[in-house]
Amino acid sequence: MSDRTMARQVLLFIWFLSLSSALGQVSYSIPEEMAKGSLVGNIAQDLGLDLKRMNSGKARIYTGDSAEYIELNKERGVLLIKERIDREALCGQTTPCALHLQIILENPMEFFSVTIEITDINDNTPSFRKSMIVFKISESAVLGSKFMLEPAIDLDVGINGLQSYTLKPTDNFNLKFKNQPGDGKNVEMVLKKPLDREKQHDIKIVLTATDGGDPQLSGSIEIHVTVLDVNDNAPVFLQSVYKATVTENSPKDTVVSQVSAADPDEGINSKIEYSIANMHDDDDQLFDINTNNGQITVFGIIDFEKARNYEISVQASDHGGLTDSCKIIVDVIDINDNKPLINIMSKTNVIAENSASETVVTMINVQDLDSGENGKVHCSINENIPFTLRSTNANFFSLVTDGDLDRERESEYNISVTCADEGVPSLSSSVTLSLQISDVNDNAPVFDKSTYEASVQENNTPGLSIFTVRARDADFNQNARVSYILDDSSVNGVPVSSLVSVSADSGVIHAVRSFDYEQIKDFQFRVKAQDGGSPPLSSNVSVKIMIQDQNDNAPQVLYPVQSGASVVAEIVPRSADVGYLVTKVVAVDVDSGQNAWLSYKLQKATDRALFEVGLQNGEIRTVRQVTDKDAVKQRLTVVVEDNGQPSRSATVNVNVAVADSFPEVLSEFTDFTHDKDYNENLTFYLVLALAVVSFLFIVSIIAILSVKCYRWRRERMFYKSGANLPVIPYYPPLYADVGGTGTLQHVYNYEVCRTTDSRKSDLKYGRPCSESIISLDSSGTHTLTHAQRGQLNFDDCEDQQKPPNADWRFTQNQRPGPSGAAATPEVAVGTGPWPNPPTEAEQLQALMAAANEVSEATNTLGPGTMGLSTRYNPQFTLQHVPDYRQNVYIPGSTATLTSNQQQPQQALSPQQAAIAAAAAQPEPPKAAQTPASKKKSTKKEKK
Repeated sequence: MSDRTMARQVLLFIWFLSLSSALGQVSYSIPEEMAKGSLVGNIAQDLGLDLKRMNSGKARIYTGDSAEYIELNKERGVLLIKERIDREALCGQTTPCALHLQIILENPMEFFSVTIEITDINDNTPSFRKSMIVFKISESAVLGSKFMLEPAIDLDVGINGLQSYTLKPTDNFNLKFKNQPGDGKNVEMVLKKPLDREKQHDIKIVLTATDGGDPQLSGSIEIHVTVLDVNDNAPVFLQSVYKATVTENSPKDTVVSQVSAADPDEGINSKIEYSIANMHDDDDQLFDINTNNGQITVFGIIDFEKARNYEISVQASDHGGLTDSCKIIVDVIDINDNKPLINIMSKTNVIAENSASETVVTMINVQDLDSGENGKVHCSINENIPFTLRSTNANFFSLVTDGDLDRERESEYNISVTCADEGVPSLSSSVTLSLQISDVNDNAPVFDKSTYEASVQENNTPGLSIFTVRARDADFNQNARVSYILDDSSVNGVPVSSLVSVSADSGVIHAVRSFDYEQIKDFQFRVKAQDGGSPPLSSNVSVKIMIQDQNDNAPQVLYPVQSGASVVAEIVPRSADVGYLVTKVVAVDVDSGQNAWLSYKLQKATDRALFEVGLQNGEIRTVRQVTDKDAVKQRLTVVVEDNGQPSRSATVNVNVAVADSFPEVLSEFTDFTHDKDYNENLTFYLVLALAVVSFLFIVSIIAILSVKCYRWRRERMFYKSGANLPVIPYYPPLYADVGGTGTLQHVYNYEVCRTTDSRKSDLKYGRPCSESIISLDSSGTHTLTHAQRGQLNFDDCEDQQKPPNADWRFTQNQRPGPSGAAATPEVAVGTGPWPNPPTEAEQLQALMAAANEVSEATNTLGPGTMGLSTRYNPQFTLQHVPDYRQNVYIPGSTATLTSNQQQPQQALSPQQAAIAAAAAQPEPPKAAQTPASKKKSTKKEKK
């Protein structure tokens, strides 16, 4: 029987291999328990693939959620054992046992099914669940009584599975095999010899189970038989086989079935107990039996996916030790309790928008552990997307493109794949695939407008920004980067690039040069927008630039023609009436619009009451009747002015002859001279004059400020130097009007010579000469020497006033000056300053008094008095004049110059130095003093 079964399996395997080859699949057969790294087969050769394809396609094995026992060596193209394979753990008693896996290739995506059959080897020994079997058999047991033994378990299959049992010793019992439905066997021990409790109370028998492998393996169990007395009827089941069904996931204590047995004995020997005999360890935890009534209930979790049916052996035994057995076949009813499992076999995250239709994006494997309708799965994706699912094989799906992709319309797709079974209620699973659409340069830049128009004033600044063109590109990143290019074209023979330019990045159009409306009123060109894709795409737009006129041209007079070679005159007869058309001024303006509207005005005329000019037409007509008194020669100046802002104008001179005959006109115009056109360069002269005046004004301001600063600095230098200034040599004073009163308008120099023993005095007048110079260095301590000073003054004028003798002296009390100038006792005569510094008013008064004294001396010098009595008193005579060798008085000063070598000279204070410098100006000579002038002098002295 086993040989026939083996032959069937071989034929079935050969048929499966041929079918697989026909379907393009590969099948291998390997024994279990092969070592790691063992060769399974050359998959590349069997599939017809080369090693390059396997490497470039990133070949890999997909097994779903099952353990990975096989690995792929891409370099060799072979399948190797990755983990040790235990057929019994993998398939149990199922035959044939096979591994199903897929070989996945990418670029392009392909997959191949590979079936690896795991053949059994004899690696499991037959074993019994219990270590010992105990029977209690009545001695009255009849011959042929049967005792069911626990079968041995051999996890191997086929010839390597359990083959035979042996029983030793066989004095009282024999073995009997009983076939059961489902290809199962029950072993029974049959009593062949009556038992005699008195001879043998306990019987020990060894049951040995042997398989058919090579080498042959066996297992044994000890049977302990206790001989009982007096029970000669065994329980008997009403049916030898019971069938029942149970729904998976049934709750605990759900009744599956109930068995029943009968024992004709009476009393205690008729009481039957039920028990589950031959269950696997896992099955024993799923069901339970009531020992009293034989009711079988659910004890564990029934899972259809683990086992679709169960065989339960139930034994009925009485108290006398007699037993009977039956079998219960329980079929599990599947319910839809498993959701479809979605496995992503291969996935693409980014796809180009120009991908062809039917491009594979993702490969999906869906598994549902349920069976029947509950295991049938259908998948779908969300609608209105350019993708669809294709079923390439049972439970294998491919997500492919089903339309055109457009990144600009949709840059990303979240594809929801939902797989649902056909159970009631239906269960479903879903997975979301995120797919990015990569950009392809398939959109050209688009301008905001179909055409652009802009205007710009003429005479614009080169580089002026006129306006901006903008284009947008619906692509992404570099493909959307727009550059603007000016198309090569020409305007009136001139390249457009010499008129305008466009910014490549911003699209701003700039004027390259200044436009002239009179030369070009408008022009058109094209701007190209080009993206940064490869190859680049572009689009064009037409741009029109209109030049706006400005009033930059003055009117031009066409008639009358202005010519300097000859005189052209219009003749008006003396009989001309009012409104007589003399001539018409014709002018044009090359500007346009209101800038070219001209108006005519009469600016000048010999007789404005005789002619008028039409404001709009420029016609010169008579206003009144021409009379004989009107001059023959009439000259009209007409101004032609446009209406621009600001307006521009031109003038024309019209010569009109009022005469009745041409000879009269010739006689009158023979000596006619053309007047000079004063307006020709009027603007130039006005601008030139304004510039000269402005320049002179600025120079004057600078000169005044420089003089002021110089004087202020000189005063500050003298003031800071104080008494440390060196002795300044004395020079005759030059009197000047420093008060600004206008009394002394000129500077003159006088030389006075006075003697004590002569009744004559001389007054010498000299021309104005250079002012004495006092030079200071940066330290303010050096002065010009007397010799240098004399040399400088001698160069300036011939009649240089000589310095007085150093022996001329006046005492301090004899000096003319302001009140309070008398010497104090503590100050040496001729050496010390005034007790209080003089104020500016006092200094001015002293200067004026000295000047008047000199003026009066010119006319009042008398014998022996020198005219000094007029200044002081009538008794002031020459005897009051001190010795001229004592000291010399400087008018307006507080110091004297002395010849005393033992007494140091007193330095001038800053105020005194300034007064001395002012007094050094030459004084103009005065005429002989009249009585009236004497009165004025007296008034000045009083002031």
